[in-house]
Amino acid sequence: MEDQFLRVEMMLGKQALERFASVKIIQFGVGGVGSWCLESLVRTGFSHITIVDFDEVVASNINRQLPATTKTVGMKKADALAERMREINPDVEIIVRNEMYSEENAYTFPLAEYDAIIDCIDSVQCKMHLIREATKTEAFFISSMGAALKIDPLQIRVDDFWNVHNDLFARRLRKNLRKGELPAKSFPCVYSTEQAAYESQLMLVDGKNKRVNGSLAHVTAIFGFTIAGEVCKHFSVK
Repeated sequence: MEDQFLRVEMMLGKQALERFASVKIIQFGVGGVGSWCLESLVRTGFSHITIVDFDEVVASNINRQLPATTKTVGMKKADALAERMREINPDVEIIVRNEMYSEENAYTFPLAEYDAIIDCIDSVQCKMHLIREATKTEAFFISSMGAALKIDPLQIRVDDFWNVHNDLFARRLRKNLRKGELPAKSFPCVYSTEQAAYESQLMLVDGKNKRVNGSLAHVTAIFGFTIAGEVCKHFSVK
């Protein structure tokens, strides 16, 4: 497999490729955004990645999530993705943690040991806690804002968290973060400036009424690819 990363080396150089192979990454969330981010990272030569996700593949994931197919329904998303990543690069070190990051188990994640921390979490409370803890480290930290209810890929942007606009998820995060401990430093976010023309719908999920957001693969994938691009850019210029 000598030519596996040849085109990466042609673009970024041998030193960058060697650096990618040594970078330690932890990624939280491998769903609609995170799965595409992971795919891009592995195909670009990043070889040491811990993925954290508690969820299983369900049929409604198939429209937008990389690991979701009719054959993987019922599997843990992280397990399905780890298997795929090893098919792409048999030498990749993928550590799977089939659990949700939370305030209660945060102590089990040695964030300071990683070079990059990627946040693709949906839960507001868990995301807030991760933001606070990740920004205390020296790692490159990047976070995804809301990719649901969006349709226009040309409005996807990267900006500082405090400058994100037209994103209700980011607004809610900032409001809640200001009530307590603020992030220790600024960090980049991937988001969309699109004004959502669609609304969540009330649906019966696991016997309970729940608000569900529509989402599309071309938007969630570009969010994920953009995050991977920022990680690639960060470690290719050092």
